[in-house]
Amino acid sequence: MEYVAAKEYLDKTAIHGSVLGLVNIKELLKQLDNPQERLKFIHIAGTNGKGSTLAYISTILTAANYRVGRYVSPTIMEYEERIQIDGKSIPKRKLAHHTSKVKSATERMIKDGHPHPTTFEIETAVGFLYFAEEACDIVVLETGLGGALDATNIISAPLLTVFTSISMDHMGILGTTQMEIAKEKAGIIKKGARVISSPQTAEVTQVLATKCQAEETCLQMIKEEEITDIIYGIPTQFFSYKEFVDMEITMLGKHQVQNAALSLAAISVLRELGYHIKDIAIRQGLKETAWLGRFSVIAKEPLFIIDGAHNIDGARKLKETIEEYFQDKKIYLIMGIFKDKEYEKIIELTAKMAKSIYTIEPPNKDRALSASALMEAIRPYNQSVFAIGNIEKTVQAVGKRAGKEDIIIAFGSLSFLGEIIQSVNKLRGELCSESR
Repeated sequence: MEYVAAKEYLDKTAIHGSVLGLVNIKELLKQLDNPQERLKFIHIAGTNGKGSTLAYISTILTAANYRVGRYVSPTIMEYEERIQIDGKSIPKRKLAHHTSKVKSATERMIKDGHPHPTTFEIETAVGFLYFAEEACDIVVLETGLGGALDATNIISAPLLTVFTSISMDHMGILGTTQMEIAKEKAGIIKKGARVISSPQTAEVTQVLATKCQAEETCLQMIKEEEITDIIYGIPTQFFSYKEFVDMEITMLGKHQVQNAALSLAAISVLRELGYHIKDIAIRQGLKETAWLGRFSVIAKEPLFIIDGAHNIDGARKLKETIEEYFQDKKIYLIMGIFKDKEYEKIIELTAKMAKSIYTIEPPNKDRALSASALMEAIRPYNQSVFAIGNIEKTVQAVGKRAGKEDIIIAFGSLSFLGEIIQSVNKLRGELCSESR
């Protein structure tokens, strides 16, 4: 199977939807001789911060000379980003090769009377095959949705289970209360695996502690007061956490300090488990960690930032970061949101901060809130709102209006940030040509 055929096959499997449960992924991996059983994992769940925390941990481990697999979703620039080793996306020929194997296994399943696997189940199987073939020392695995019934939870007990902040999101699937959502995510806790977590609300902490007790393992919570000497800024930030003093990160946003501290707690546990990770690798890994779409600067003069804030917790953290960094600046927002999100509360948190807001429509037509509907929802909070819709034209309009000292921030969904980057790069290229 060639790459184009592999991608066409993967795209066609989208008709099978998103189905939570482990029965089908178990059968699929059985057909493939269970490649996941030849791997060691760090399993990460949470509402926000999973990708950033994964990036910190895996970059540190790579700096310590371990061969590290990464499995993430969604992606920003290219499909292959979801399956990586040492920060490099799976080669197209490897994706095609392993997709062909999974396709054959899927056909055997269907012949035996099993349902067709979902796209995510197929991608998960492809990732496991690739990581096993490449003999990864460790795989940092991000849940796709929830925890207990997520396809990634087919793995046996990981080395370490990590929880980033848990808040309200995907309520139609995971539950309508924070406790229900936490119970679903806590389903990845297994006997024999160490568990660490970001600071959580009291009810989430209780859910995690109860599950840990049932699985005869202990819960280690990082404490906000343990994170000290914080210096927020652009392009770098500094903090200390326990014995890790004066650590530097280049990922921006107040919340990234907490994500980095959580990663250091994870590294401490790995050291206890026998992994040789020198202090110099930790410093190098933290500083080198980058994760596109998480308050990422993609252009200057004006400063253009993209951020994946797509739920209430993400919007609140975005608001706090803007207030920390840009108190006296004019802010222009580009917003695109799915209609199944609590977009009215996201608007309430962010809209009043902006001089002007431009709305666009995310690419997923079934889930996307139209630019005009989003504009009308914003209008009670900010009258200076425009529904251009087209991303490239929106970037051009904002770019012409914003001054060199102003700030442009595009957020609301990760799904359109790749196109934002392409539009900004195109606009910068046109401006460079005009100045010659």
